[in-house]
Amino acid sequence: MGIPAWVWFTVAAVAGVAGFALLATDRAQRTARNRERRRWAALRGWQFEETDHVLPTRWESGAIAYYGTGVAKDVVAGSTFTADGRRQVYVLDHETGGKVNSVLVGVRCRRALGVVVELWLPSVPFQRDQMPDLLGPVGSRYAFVSELPAARKLITPDLVDAAEEIGADVTVVWLEDDWVLAAAPPNSTPARLERLLRDLGELADVVDPFDADPDADTGGEVHRPQFGRKQ
Repeated sequence: MGIPAWVWFTVAAVAGVAGFALLATDRAQRTARNRERRRWAALRGWQFEETDHVLPTRWESGAIAYYGTGVAKDVVAGSTFTADGRRQVYVLDHETGGKVNSVLVGVRCRRALGVVVELWLPSVPFQRDQMPDLLGPVGSRYAFVSELPAARKLITPDLVDAAEEIGADVTVVWLEDDWVLAAAPPNSTPARLERLLRDLGELADVVDPFDADPDADTGGEVHRPQFGRKQ
């Protein structure tokens, strides 16, 4: 005996309503995050941009390599003070395939570090094509690096201590070019992101101390953040 047509119609209708409800809920959450991020940027005197297609292309490692380049949404750009001075920062929702996979937070150093270092939680299935070389455990994380000798010089006890402060909700912390970055959960609040910025600032101070180059005169200046262009 076949299933009556009205049963299939009912199933399809229920599925349609459920899908619409999920879409509406996701859109509401997205709108709430947008407003919250915009208010946070305004309170800090930082810039805000809803979408930036170019910004994620400046990085190639860490969460960018894992999820894909994607698009930057609800982008905050500004600068913050660390113990060693003022540094440029970015905070953005990293969206790939129409879904926000993480909130990327970046703090800029004064100079390129010369080696890529990715620090992954062991619970993350971090294997991918063209994975950097495995260096080994660094605190509670595993380090994958682009160049083993250079990375060994960079990974000091101070770096390990700074990385340990970042928290187990951050899947990956990585050093690339002149940036220190981390991937936080998509639902991270401004308060959580503030703490993460402080922790990344401490990590930036470890790998890029201002007194390491006595001939550099920065005068407390940082690169001016710009949307829609690579720096």
